Amino acid sequence: MKRIFLFLPLLIALGVGIFLFAGLGKDPTKLESVLIGKPVPDFRLESLEDADTSLTPSVFQGEVSLLNVWAEWCPACWDEHGYLMFLAKEQGIRIVGLNYKDQRETAFRFLNRLGNPYETIIFDPKGTLGFDLGVYGAPETFVIDANGVVRYRHVGVVNQAVWDDVLKPEVQKARRES
Repeated sequence: MKRIFLFLPLLIALGVGIFLFAGLGKDPTKLESVLIGKPVPDFRLESLEDADTSLTPSVFQGEVSLLNVWAEWCPACWDEHGYLMFLAKEQGIRIVGLNYKDQRETAFRFLNRLGNPYETIIFDPKGTLGFDLGVYGAPETFVIDANGVVRYRHVGVVNQAVWDDVLKPEVQKARRES
């Protein structure tokens, strides 16, 4: 009976090893979303620019959009912001911002310092829409088609490689199918 206990650490180590091995090769930026193929969750939140203006999922109607989840407190959001400016200003990509769990004043300081690539910014200080979207943190970027349907979710920084290899093909596909 005592010999069985000798093998217990080996069995635990073997179990942990199998668990860790199963995670190898998985892309941490590819988190599946249950919302793919479904409309953006219903919401009514303030515009960052104008607290008297309520925004709803109708902001996504009529044109394919990137929905970029960002916050001033997010270092990776600072990293990707210049590229978002390029996409909006030079490439004409429509980007809707979701300011996530931030304060209005710090969000404005961020935009005043780095520029504003967003056509519209949804202010989500409590993270309610972010929660409904399944956001783990910022930055995350969703491709939303012209009918307001979530087509793709990218977790992490948007840069040239991500745009060329992932998001641009998804945007083009959403435009063709909308």
